Amino acid sequence: MQLFIDAFHHQQCFSYPTEAVFGLGCDPLSEKAMMDILSLKSRPVEKGVILIAGSVEQLDSFIELDKIAEANQEKIFASWPGPFTWLLPKSAKTPSWVSGNSDLVAVRVTNHPLVKEMCAAVNSPMVSTSANPAGKEPARTEQQVVDYFGSELLVVEGALGEQQQPSTIINGLTLETLRS
Repeated sequence: MQLFIDAFHHQQCFSYPTEAVFGLGCDPLSEKAMMDILSLKSRPVEKGVILIAGSVEQLDSFIELDKIAEANQEKIFASWPGPFTWLLPKSAKTPSWVSGNSDLVAVRVTNHPLVKEMCAAVNSPMVSTSANPAGKEPARTEQQVVDYFGSELLVVEGALGEQQQPSTIINGLTLETLRS
């Protein structure tokens, strides 16, 4: 865990197991680490990434809940923790390298024990994007992460969750499901 904490605080990216696949992550406020992730994935910054958190409170400074209807807020909170990513109005603190070309930011509160522990250790959400170069299948093992990105990238050891598919993505303003 200490290697992860050091990487997080020293603007480095890392890989870690999530509910369904290995993810690439970093401190969402580190532009350097985020650019490293985008370079590894050959992913344009305009697409944005997900913020994964261990609690709703860790997302408070990145989202503006007051812009969401109360009925929609109830649906959002009822789905967490769990494999549901919501597109919510971003706050002024949310960097454009996280949200991409959108006024919304993708956020999820996880029930994965290791990811919850990681978020608690740094008292912050983390960037979460699948560990794979563009056009390749997401890594489902530590070895696949190393095969894709080399042995220099820190891989936090742990088991994947029980999800078979990536999280469902829902627009928190319209309740439209964008990925199921």
